Amino acid sequence: MNGRIFMPLGDATEALDTFYPFFRLVEAGYEVVVAGPDARLYHTVLHEIPPDGGIPWDITQERPGYFIRATAAFRDLRAEMFVGAFVSGGRAPEYLRYDEDLLRIVRGIDARGLPIACVCHGIEILTAADLIRGRTVTTVAKCAADARQGGAVYVDQPAVEDGHIVTARTWHDNAPLLRAFLKQLDRARSSSPNRDREGAA
Repeated sequence: MNGRIFMPLGDATEALDTFYPFFRLVEAGYEVVVAGPDARLYHTVLHEIPPDGGIPWDITQERPGYFIRATAAFRDLRAEMFVGAFVSGGRAPEYLRYDEDLLRIVRGIDARGLPIACVCHGIEILTAADLIRGRTVTTVAKCAADARQGGAVYVDQPAVEDGHIVTARTWHDNAPLLRAFLKQLDRARSSSPNRDREGAA
C-alpha cells in the first residue's frame, strides 16, 4: 500500500469528479479515505447541461447519482495520516468550506508540501483554506471568481500544476488531472520514504 489519500465530500458531490479518482487511486495502490462531516452514506449528483439543443439552458442540471459512503468524519482525522488529498467538486464544497476540521486537515497536508489535487468547485475549499494565494490554478469557468478571490491567477486549461497543487476544470479533465497527481504522489514517495510509514500509521 502506497499510503492514504484524503478525499473530503458531502451531499451533492459530483459523481464523476469523485468515483473516477477514487477507483484510479485505489488501482494505483493507494488507500482512499472518503471522509465527510459525519461517517455515513452521502448522495452524489450528476451535473450536465441537458442535451436538448432546441431549448437554451445556461447552467448545469443536477440529477441524483450513486451513493458513496464516508468511512470517517473530519473531526476524527489528522493531516499526518495522509500522503495527499483529492478534493472533488459538485455542490458539496459550497457548505464544506465552512467546516473547520476539514480546513485543518487540508492546511496540514499543504504545510507538509504533499500533493493536493482539486477539480471543479473543489477550488472553493482550497480558497477557504487559503492554499492558492499566489498560485496559478484552473477550475470550472463559473468558479474563476472563487479562484481569484483566493489570491490565485486563474487560467482556462485542462490541468494546471503549481508546486504540489494540481487543479482541473471539470470531470472532463480527469485523465490529465490524475496523470499529473499520480506523478506528484510518486515524486513525494521517492523523495521521502518515511511518508509511506506515516500514511499507513
